[in-house]
Formats: sequence, C-alpha cells, structure tokens
Amino acid sequence: MKTSFVLSDLQQSVIAVPPLCRDAQRTVCARENAKLIRHIESGGVSTLLYGGNANFYNISLSEYAAVLDLLEASAAAGTWIVPSVGPYFGTMLDQAAVLAVRKFPTAMVLPTVAVSSPEGVRAAVMTFVEKAGIPAVLYVKDEKYVTLDVVKSLVNAGVIAWIKYAVVRADPSVDPLLRSIVDGVDPRLVVSGIGEQPAPTHWREFGVHAFTSGCVCVAPRRSQEMLRALQAGDDAKVSAIRARFNSLESLRNAHGPIPILHRAVALAGIAQTGPSLPLIADPAEALGEEIQRAAGGLMAWNGEMC
Repeated sequence: MKTSFVLSDLQQSVIAVPPLCRDAQRTVCARENAKLIRHIESGGVSTLLYGGNANFYNISLSEYAAVLDLLEASAAAGTWIVPSVGPYFGTMLDQAAVLAVRKFPTAMVLPTVAVSSPEGVRAAVMTFVEKAGIPAVLYVKDEKYVTLDVVKSLVNAGVIAWIKYAVVRADPSVDPLLRSIVDGVDPRLVVSGIGEQPAPTHWREFGVHAFTSGCVCVAPRRSQEMLRALQAGDDAKVSAIRARFNSLESLRNAHGPIPILHRAVALAGIAQTGPSLPLIADPAEALGEEIQRAAGGLMAWNGEMC
C-alpha cells in the first residue's frame, strides 16, 4: 500500500469508490475484497476511497481496525487506500486512535448535516487531524455542511489533503459553491466527486482535474481511459466514454447509488459483495435483471480491445 502522497497523485488515477464485500453473515470478506481490488487495479487505477459506497457510515468500531488491516494487506504496493471516519464526532475520535498507529496517509471525514454546523465541522476536522496525525479529506456533499470561510481556514491550517466535492446540481455548470471553492483555494485540491456524469463539466468549467467514480469498479480500464481523454482535451472521446456509463449510473441515480453499485459488482461476476449493511437496504429483486444487463455490458466493454 502507498503510504505517502503528493497533490499530483490525484491526477494519476481515477479515484475509485468501491463497495466493501461481505459474506452472507455480513462479515467483511478478505478474499472477495481482494478480488475487487485486483480488478480495479487491473485497469490502471491506483487510488481507492472507501466511503459511502463501502457504507463506512455504518461500520462498527469493533471491526474498524480489522477492515483497515485487510485493505492494507490487499492493496498493491503503489495503491493509495483512503479509508473514512465518522460521520459523528465520537466515532471519529475513536477511529483516529486506530489510524494513528497505521500507515494510511489520509482519511476522509464523512459528512452529516443532521447534527452539524460549519464551525462545528471545522473544529471536528481540526481535532481529528490532531489525534490521527494525518490530514483529512473534506467531503462537501451539501451546501449547508461548510462555508467557504471554513474551507479556506482548514486549507490554510494545512489539515486538508484534498476536497471531494459532491453537491448534486440539475445543471453542473451552474454551481456558485464550487466556483467559490476553486476560486478561494488551490483548485488542485478539489476533486469532482459524483462520477463520470458531471466530471467533464467540472473539468472544463471549473478547472477540477480529478474525479471519483463508483462505476470504475466495473469498468476500470474505460474510466481511466476517460481520465486520459480529459487530460488530452479529446472532448469527443470523453463524451463517447461517458455515454457508455450512463446505463448503470442512471440506475444508481434512480434507485440509490450505494445499493445498486454493491449489487452490480456481484452481478458482473467481479466479486461477491453479500448483503448490504443496514441502515441501507438491498435493491428490489425485480431490478436484478436490469442491473445485471447494465453491469454486464460495462464489464464486457471493459474487456474489449481499444
């Protein structure tokens, strides 16, 4: 596992956001997670972020250390693993103690707006970084979560590794909050955090030159190909690749991005993911054929010659 990073690492790879594979008893499965990691790495993807899709929101503290050790042991030497903490402060502090004695170079703070305020988020991130001894990934998922002043103060304090920006807009080109962030801090810190669909707009309109993806877990070679096309300014190729991801992304948008991806990885034959960890429910059985068709199509396309 990669144990250090520089900002330019964000541009070397699509940032995969995989599910966490569990067995029928919902115990984390080393074998199946290793299969999924190998598949993602086989497409040239070298950064894996374990956050919402892995349901780190609901992970138990009693298994947290074992999960981190499993991920570290499964990753290739050059693969950067980013685990998550929180979203609640007490959980965050307990997890900080686990991270403090391990070699993960950063961790993402999961957001919640239910019991938080921007200034409270600032204090929580500062405390987590102090206790864990590593910088944090700030996950901006809601307009009310942080203010620009809070973002700037955290960046200026040197406690932010990078920022995952994932506020969903009807038109991603119209986004005053993203505009204020990229104008207010080094834009190299900002990552488009909503997959292949808005990434080209964030790239061209806001200068955000890195993106996260869930569907990369099914078609890593093609998602990485899209990153290279964005870097080359090949808009036609970007549009063509992006369109191929729409079948699975549309299902995720309609029925929940986390459970659909969790099921898609299994139905594509990549790894057995097991049942979803509550509080998230598995997709309706009636969706199985549609998920399999979309995921299987992506998997087959991933294996085709370019």
